[in-house]
Amino acid sequence: MEYTQAEILQTVRMTEIEHLDVRTVTLGLSLRDCVRSSIEETAEAVREKIERTASRLVPTVNEIGEEYGLRVANKRISITPASLVAGRARSAQELLPLARAIDEAAGKVGVDFIGGYTALVHKGFTRGESVFVDSIPEALATTERLCSSLNVATTRAGINMDAVRRTGEIVKEMAELTRERGGLACAKFVCFANAVEDNPFMAGAFHGVGEPEAVVNVGVSGPGVVNHAVRHAPKDAPLDEMAELIKRLSFKLARAGELIGREAARRLGLRFGIIDLSLAPTPTPGDSVAEIIEALGFERAGTHGTTAALALLTDAVKKGGAMASSAVGGMSGAFIPVSEDDGMIKAARDGALTLDKLEAWTSVCSVGIDMVAVPGSTTAETIAAIIADEMAVGVMNNKTTAVRIIPVPGKDVGDTVEFGGLLGTAPIMPVHKFSSDAFIRRGGRIPAPIHSLRN
Repeated sequence: MEYTQAEILQTVRMTEIEHLDVRTVTLGLSLRDCVRSSIEETAEAVREKIERTASRLVPTVNEIGEEYGLRVANKRISITPASLVAGRARSAQELLPLARAIDEAAGKVGVDFIGGYTALVHKGFTRGESVFVDSIPEALATTERLCSSLNVATTRAGINMDAVRRTGEIVKEMAELTRERGGLACAKFVCFANAVEDNPFMAGAFHGVGEPEAVVNVGVSGPGVVNHAVRHAPKDAPLDEMAELIKRLSFKLARAGELIGREAARRLGLRFGIIDLSLAPTPTPGDSVAEIIEALGFERAGTHGTTAALALLTDAVKKGGAMASSAVGGMSGAFIPVSEDDGMIKAARDGALTLDKLEAWTSVCSVGIDMVAVPGSTTAETIAAIIADEMAVGVMNNKTTAVRIIPVPGKDVGDTVEFGGLLGTAPIMPVHKFSSDAFIRRGGRIPAPIHSLRN
């Protein structure tokens, strides 16, 4: 692939003025050959493989970023779902050495996060997976970089409501275990429907079983670039012209990201995997998906019409990325994590953005209800019900959806919680006061929709 001088100069301008960065270079790594006869032996094999394979990741990516003048914000690792290498532990405590070995190896090689403390339980639990899920709260509460996820639903399998109910419970456990840090462990956990195997973004990244031994995936984010362009476009430009503008920018963003990813893969002697082009915001002013939506003609993100605007934005981003590269993957689109987006924080505080509107948005954009803080008094059943709704959106629309929710101990509506860094500041958002408890306690499985029968 050839890059012209004009493309490189435009990328430099976007980097310097409009907050363009490569959000993450993520090394995907299979650990299936690390299984040993005991958890302790497996943990040491995992530690050794991560440290050996990823030893050059951070310095190599930093060198490339400096050479090209393009900041790479995060360096990360995704691993084989840990439940697949955890063996037959009899208790959650037995699995903690594995969680800590993964986290310590990530610290040793200098990455920001490592994802893949994961189980795929969309159709049911094995005995080992049930124990593994029990280990998640303490594993996340006692580690720094480790991220975890559960896949509890797919369009082909339906929704495992027993897993949804258990997820509500472990979210509450994580919040209590990290009470003094605002329930921070919950920010490192996400619950999926239709999880993808090549996602480079945390907290939901894991290295799928269909992936190669080791692969370099790239996540590109450019909401500042798109926001700048939309705000400087003619105020009366029709929406099809705005979609074309966003599509062209997305093309350029994808080209820049693929350049970094392929070069990193070459220098590390690994395969290049995918580029995930997602408008993932940061707390930096202007680096906001909500502000892009507002620039299209709204007083506040979340008001009537903003679902249509977000659909336009997501579709244009996907089309631009697909036109730029044959390696587009992950979840590509527009992310809507509330605490990480200055415009969404304002909209939530003003009452324009609610959980119900976020649920509607997720039918047309990437992922789901993300980095949402709710009152610490919210019950496990209510959290499970919020998850169930989001899983239903994913299953019925045959798309990836997710929930990353934090019931902040001691906080109520009107309060805020500070997570710092990329995780930002979250206003405490209200949940419905009416109970869903009896529905959640039924358990069982919501069957797959009729359109899942596609063979």
